[in-house]
Amino acid sequence: MPAPTLEELAPAGVDVTADPYPLFAALREKGLVHRIHVPGSGDVWLVLGRDEVRAALTDTRLRNDIRHSATWESDGGNVIGLNMLQVDAPQHTRLRALVAREFTAGRVDALRPRVQRIADSLLDALPPAGAVDLVAGYALPLPLTVICELLGVPFADQHHFHAWSAELVAPSSPAAAAAAGGEMGAYFASLIAAKAAAPGQDLMSALVRASAEQDGLSPEELLGMAFLLLVAGHETTVNLISGGVLNLLRHPDQLAALRADGSLIDGAVEEMLRHDGPVTVAAFRHAAEPVEIAGVRIPAGDTVMLSLAAASRDPRHFPDPDRFDIRRASRGHLAFGHGIHHCLGAPLARVEGRTALATLLRRLPDLALDADPGSLARRPNAMLRGVAALPVRWSRRLAA
Repeated sequence: MPAPTLEELAPAGVDVTADPYPLFAALREKGLVHRIHVPGSGDVWLVLGRDEVRAALTDTRLRNDIRHSATWESDGGNVIGLNMLQVDAPQHTRLRALVAREFTAGRVDALRPRVQRIADSLLDALPPAGAVDLVAGYALPLPLTVICELLGVPFADQHHFHAWSAELVAPSSPAAAAAAGGEMGAYFASLIAAKAAAPGQDLMSALVRASAEQDGLSPEELLGMAFLLLVAGHETTVNLISGGVLNLLRHPDQLAALRADGSLIDGAVEEMLRHDGPVTVAAFRHAAEPVEIAGVRIPAGDTVMLSLAAASRDPRHFPDPDRFDIRRASRGHLAFGHGIHHCLGAPLARVEGRTALATLLRRLPDLALDADPGSLARRPNAMLRGVAALPVRWSRRLAA
């Protein structure tokens, strides 16, 4: 008999997709590790404590490679290539080293002017006054444009990517997801061939050059790297921006404080990441040997689900954790993970988040929600958190 799902464990009236935090708090009262059933994945061990999640993220007995799962028979082929979330050291170390230099704080800081220009151009395209879906009009195209430019994806092709990515992240059906994966894979294959024939100064050209070197990327790894950078490089930041705006609009005192003192923007972004970050759980880990977490013995071959969202609201580290407070000392959250799989794009996400939010608040001084917060639909994905749309309105738009 399978373990209960999160929905079956949820207190009465709690919608786990819309707000999983009451359930995480209720489960935490009973223990920091629970056996649950994840439809499509089977029974897993859910870890909720901040210290326990952080330790597990660096525990070499817990592997990302699915072949350590007792239920693994065949992965059926990867959706698009083989990426860093699916492998462990030393393969992961080699793959990450090939792109890490492109995402250092210094390299990312040099992108600030371009991110600012993109943010301003998107706001310039909005009506002087009116109402729009902020996801479609701003939160989505900003990071998508940035990552496509980094990868060297032609502007005319960029509109394809979010449709493919959205389908792969939250499939409407197995057939639709397979079709999106096939189309994205075929596009990347053609882009890789084009970069090999006429390389540029973009990241994809650099990866293609690396594939020709000894210990460089195999064809499957090259596809996987392109896929991961594209999807992870914008999906999470879309949710950071839209979720951050939503939290500010739902907490007028915090919005007023940030408008009054722009120097609070860095702390505000960290609190957005902590309070309701874009990634709910880390990629599954599989026990290569027996592991004990918080007094619970996890047998070899079992799968472990590490809740970054629950860890970042652990009251042992964050007093009154459900309160949204942009002046809080939020550092120490796990929104970007920890250890060797710590989000490679964290510096870029922070720059994009800070720039997008600061620019939006400066240029739309009376920005307001244009819908009941309770009516906002969440994207149906167990790993990522974000609203499908964010209706907002304003009466005046200031010049850049």
